[in-house]
Amino acid sequence: MTSRYAVFGHPVAHSLSPRIHRAFARQAGTTVDYNLIDVDPDSFGDALLAFAGAGGVGANVTLPLKEAAYSLASSSTDRARRAGAVNTLTRNADGWAGDNTDGAGLVRDLTERHRLDLRGRRVLLLGAGGAAHGVAPALLDAGIDSMIVVNRHADRADRMVDALNDPERASSRYWDDLGTIGDFELIINATSAGREHGKFQLPFSLAKPRFVAVDLSYGEAAIGFLAWARAAKAEHAIDGLGMLVEQAAESFEQWHGKRPDTDPVYAELRASSAVLRTGD
Repeated sequence: MTSRYAVFGHPVAHSLSPRIHRAFARQAGTTVDYNLIDVDPDSFGDALLAFAGAGGVGANVTLPLKEAAYSLASSSTDRARRAGAVNTLTRNADGWAGDNTDGAGLVRDLTERHRLDLRGRRVLLLGAGGAAHGVAPALLDAGIDSMIVVNRHADRADRMVDALNDPERASSRYWDDLGTIGDFELIINATSAGREHGKFQLPFSLAKPRFVAVDLSYGEAAIGFLAWARAAKAEHAIDGLGMLVEQAAESFEQWHGKRPDTDPVYAELRASSAVLRTGD
């Protein structure tokens, strides 16, 4: 049976993951059967079972399924357990092994591609869903000074911060507090607000001089937040394309035993008009 790979999400038609993994496979001198599977959270377990029965051996997981993937994994890496979310599944004799490569992908993109030093930065993380869960532990490990997590549903931010178990550096606040919590060297948008409304309104008082703004989405989904960031005079306004490529490289290496060169794939996608029309 042919080994199959896929990305699961809802919606997922926009995802660039098949294109990325096929580009990595060409580098490795091989081909890969990698497809899109659109499934809602209630049907995800059955779809994953059917995928395994059809030869599925590896899967990426995007919104809104990352936390559900964690609950379905029979084993998980330490970084997946810390995140409470999974974006990479690998089939083994015991079922699905879960990992989370989002945080590693984000840190690699920011520190190696954009040459940013994350150490000592005060960070505002907007959102407390699967994407935020994936990147928060890696940011703490990268040496940031402190992190405030804000979410429209405050209880989710509270639970996420409790799970991080770093009370000296990680705390949560209410969304209505955004105008009173000070300013930040790094502001990360992990919400879906840009997808839903296209505009993003935040107090400019959040922005320190020469701050860095990062949206974990790319394409149209990132336009609203990054427009706000530029209006707030961000030194760097970065979308999630680089993170997407880097987290995919982590998955590819797990599945195929070869680390791909991400720079040419990133450059090809950045130059493509498809990036301007989509978000992951």
